[in-house]
Amino acid sequence: MTKQKLELTWIGKEKRPKLEPRILLEESERSYHAAQRVSEGDLFDNRLIFGDNLLALKSLEQEFAGKVKCVFIDPPYNTGSAFTHYDDGLEHSIWLGLMRDRLEIIRRLLSEDGSLWITIDDNEAHYLKVLCDEVFGRGNFISNVVWQKTLTRRNDARALSAAHDHVLVYAKVFEKFIVNKLDSSDKQRATYQNRDNDPRGDWLPVPFHAPNIRPNLTYEIITPGGRSLWPPKGRCWSTTKEKFEELVADNRIYFGLDGRGMAQRKKFWSESENKIVPWTWWGYEEAGDNREANREAKEISDLANIESKFDTPKPEKLLKLVLEIATNPGDLVLDSFAGSGTTGAVAHKMGRRWIMVELGEHCHTHIIPRLKKVIDGEDQGGISKAVNWRGGGGFRYYRVAPSLIVNDRWGNPVVNPAYNAAQLAEALCKLEGFTYAPSETLWWQHGHSSERDFICVTTQNLSAEQLEALAEEVGAERSLLVCCAAFHGVTAAAAVGRWPNLTLKKIPRMVLSRCEWGHDDYSLNVANLPLAEPAPAATPSASASADSGRRRKRVADTGPDLFGDATAEDEA
Repeated sequence: MTKQKLELTWIGKEKRPKLEPRILLEESERSYHAAQRVSEGDLFDNRLIFGDNLLALKSLEQEFAGKVKCVFIDPPYNTGSAFTHYDDGLEHSIWLGLMRDRLEIIRRLLSEDGSLWITIDDNEAHYLKVLCDEVFGRGNFISNVVWQKTLTRRNDARALSAAHDHVLVYAKVFEKFIVNKLDSSDKQRATYQNRDNDPRGDWLPVPFHAPNIRPNLTYEIITPGGRSLWPPKGRCWSTTKEKFEELVADNRIYFGLDGRGMAQRKKFWSESENKIVPWTWWGYEEAGDNREANREAKEISDLANIESKFDTPKPEKLLKLVLEIATNPGDLVLDSFAGSGTTGAVAHKMGRRWIMVELGEHCHTHIIPRLKKVIDGEDQGGISKAVNWRGGGGFRYYRVAPSLIVNDRWGNPVVNPAYNAAQLAEALCKLEGFTYAPSETLWWQHGHSSERDFICVTTQNLSAEQLEALAEEVGAERSLLVCCAAFHGVTAAAAVGRWPNLTLKKIPRMVLSRCEWGHDDYSLNVANLPLAEPAPAATPSASASADSGRRRKRVADTGPDLFGDATAEDEA
């Protein structure tokens, strides 16, 4: 075997897009903020981004790498309806490739203690689990949560009626991930009772024995009723005899109503943290279900005068549970498949900062109207009453910029004429790894990569005299990357020796090989992909013989197809 690595393979796995790190353009007329502060915790710098989500993730990478506490995504489930013209292997391959590209950037965006939560159904859950193992590392897998999405049994199901979806959970670094415990439910509270009228209130009986056998924790206990007790087989008591006698004196050991029962320690509700560890079964009562999500979507549509409700929403309770476990107030939450905007709405109500990305037109028809009602405090559905939501805060609307490089009418690559000078400077800062921060006093400082390294972007043709003056102003203690349309009077090689504090690059030649320019759609809507041209008809004998030979060779070389066993024809 030439490969020693255990991995999931698919058609085209080796192909990776050369993504263009585009800038984000704010449209202030679509941004929205509350008229006044409602509380000191109001958050205004949230972001709603309109555009392809893979390009948007790439655009966020420079500014937000290592800063996102929680990513929640609800990607397309790949039900197969979009793949009428593709064979099954290609269907999975396209979906896995598109997901892999997004997951890799998401991992870079996550903070060291951050986590990723993905809702998915049985169609792709298990392939996605192995893919996430590869991207995040198997040791960073946290759990596969089972969410009860429906209470209705479908009697028309072909085999089993699906009642759940999966929530795959991964940490950026498992050892640094901290789980927030949840508030106890009313059901949990009801397990605490005051069986002996203890003045400290309700308590829960906890077994007084523990695993293993330790001599100092193995001794005889005589109950108030005179019964002799020893630890169960293979176990010992949970404290020493001296500590046990202190607990008995403080009325913290219970022996049953008759005083002859097994020793139990009293755990008082008033002394407990009243928190429970999250588990992997999320029933509809705590996480909502599809029916509740649809009801919320209809209420939002009616409230915001939206013509039609979103078809596949998630309940606000589900997002609330995720954010309670994975984040704290003020943390940054990202959803790159925003859908109807539930993640942003819930994060906003819970005091978390958020970024959402959506390409569909429902970004404007559903998400923005919904967020406005949240900000104005008019949305009292979903989790609003549970968190005492009163409104406040806001968001800024951005769209992913068009490609920086386009072809002119003769097919030559040129800077997109839609870019103004400031946008060009910002785009080149991002491409060169500089932070865009134009100086108010120094015309040549458009960005910086350190305290002494700067970048200047201009569409002018610079002469040797202009470069000489620029080098003198920059000074020997600083360096400047000069991006210009052209320079004359000196060669690039000569410039290095003449002005050691300047580095000269020509626009657009300096970036032409960096990216896939002009590629605007990396969406997961596979139905939009171009179809392969049909193969020309061949004579049955020659075609069948050659094809059968190729298929036999493929099965012999690779074994059964990863996405299904070899067919009878393959094995013929």
